[in-house]
Amino acid sequence: MFFVDKTVLLDDLLDAAEMDGQKYLCITRPRRFGKSVMASMTAAFFEKDAESDEIFSGLQIASSKRYGTHRNQYHVIWMDFSEIPEKCSSYDGYISRILEGLKQDLADRFPECAGRSEAAVWDLLSDIFQKTGEKFIFVMDEWDAIFHMPFITENDQKAYLLFLKALLKDKAYVKLAYMTGVLPIAKYSSGSELNMFVEYDMTVMERFSDCFGFTEGETDRLFGIYMETTKQSRISREELQLWYDGYHTASGERMYNPRSVVCALSNNQLASY
Repeated sequence: MFFVDKTVLLDDLLDAAEMDGQKYLCITRPRRFGKSVMASMTAAFFEKDAESDEIFSGLQIASSKRYGTHRNQYHVIWMDFSEIPEKCSSYDGYISRILEGLKQDLADRFPECAGRSEAAVWDLLSDIFQKTGEKFIFVMDEWDAIFHMPFITENDQKAYLLFLKALLKDKAYVKLAYMTGVLPIAKYSSGSELNMFVEYDMTVMERFSDCFGFTEGETDRLFGIYMETTKQSRISREELQLWYDGYHTASGERMYNPRSVVCALSNNQLASY
């Protein structure tokens, strides 16, 4: 099994939110670069209704002084914006699925909300915060997927940005908003809708640069495992670099596409994964 411990991202997120006051973070990376895996990891670590010590106790994050303080201590709102309803052909159908899902989740967790289905999600969240003091961590995967959907119009795009603004901007109930995508917010919005987010593109921002993709050292270790466990190895270390090192961070570090490296070593075959 090929595994690289990237749980240091969790400590970095807490550093940004607690020490630097940056609780709105948008991290963009190329496709197949582990964004969804990292989003799932983040949700699993913080989710209050889960018990993830068995998963994280042997990993790097367990050595952090914040480990016990923050693990499984928050209500997490997870949104994968790449998922659409069956036979969806309009923005209304797309966004209605998201809103209905959020309201149902809140009603399940906070029964006092069950009778207020007509209220806006942000009003429900504000009420919950006022009554309980509970803050939420938002984990949003593929935030920019909507901009590539054929049925989405320019007006729909503006409505979507306003939805995110209403849900997140200046809200006391937000502990952390962690958003991933392929392209940064600035690609789609030149206004103030989402200007509370700090954007991290690996080609221009050094922070978080080694949390996604495989570094040279990590790739070396995986290749070593491959050589020890593969009876008839067909891949050389030089070929891995030739095929899959097409990225560099802002600090100049060479980064490998994680999906491609793992697939190549697992299959013992170089290909365009």
